[in-house]
Order: sequence, then structure tokens, then C-alpha cells
Amino acid sequence: MAVDYLGHYSPDIQAQVAQLRQQGKLGAYLLKRHPEVHQIRSDKALYEYTMALKNQYLRQSSPIAKVCFDDKITLSHHALGLHTYAARRQGNKLKSKNEVRISSKLKLVPEGFLRMLVVHELAHLREKEHNKAFYKLCQYMEPDYHQLEFELRIYLTLADAGEDPYQP
Repeated sequence: MAVDYLGHYSPDIQAQVAQLRQQGKLGAYLLKRHPEVHQIRSDKALYEYTMALKNQYLRQSSPIAKVCFDDKITLSHHALGLHTYAARRQGNKLKSKNEVRISSKLKLVPEGFLRMLVVHELAHLREKEHNKAFYKLCQYMEPDYHQLEFELRIYLTLADAGEDPYQP
């Protein structure tokens, strides 16, 4: 089942992307904008990366118990990252545990794509729903959030078609 990553964009934008892809220029566009993949390969490195962003922008938010790459997150979940929140009662106290899981598919992508997704999951610490406040928080942490999301969707379109510009 093919996923339409660009379905929410205007027909004009979709046509431009389709034309560039047909001409074989879409991968070159991404490589020009984002020439290198990030070097974050381990769960520990991803945790440190995520916590640095959290400490810079969301210092007062709930702590994060775990951050990891997850092989089980696929696009059939319609997600590349997951933020899970579990609350449990211990005596008179309510304990919460936040986890951020990023799809292992994002181990070999440009840093901007990873950052956009981590910012997205971190924003869920404050805003559970995808509303105006949520996207405003995403843009606060990553001013190019919407452009990076668009380019990640272009990348996913190419990768699903076997045209991944970042694979050797």
C-alpha cells in the first residue's frame, strides 16, 4: 500500500513535485538542500541529542524516561516517531513516564529531518493534540519546521519508490 505523503498539499505543489520527480531532479533537489546525513546512530546519541533540544527549549516540561530508535515504527502507523505517555498511581502520587521513539528509518537522513521529527515529538510534552499551539511550539524550537516537514515528505516519497538519494 503506497502512502500519499503529499496529499495534504495543494494540487499545484503536488504537480511541481511530480514534474521534478518525472524529470529525475527531485533527489538532486534534496541533496542540494541537505547534502549530508546525520551521524546519530545509537540510542544513547539520540537521547543526548533529544535532551539537548529539550533542555534548550522545554526545560520546565516533564522529564523524558527513554529516547530510542525503534525498528517497529513503520509508516503503517502513519508515523515516523511516537511520543508515549504513561501515568500510574503510586500511593497518593501520580507518576508519569514520557518516552520518545523515532523510526529506525531515520538513521540515514539529513540532520534537519531528524531534528524536525524530534522537535515534533518534544512538542507533545506540552501539547498532546496537533493544534495551532502545537505547531507554534514546533516553529519556536525549529523555525524551518514546515519546510523540513515538506522536504521529509518528499524524501519519503522517493525512498518508498526505491529512489532514496541518501543510500549508497
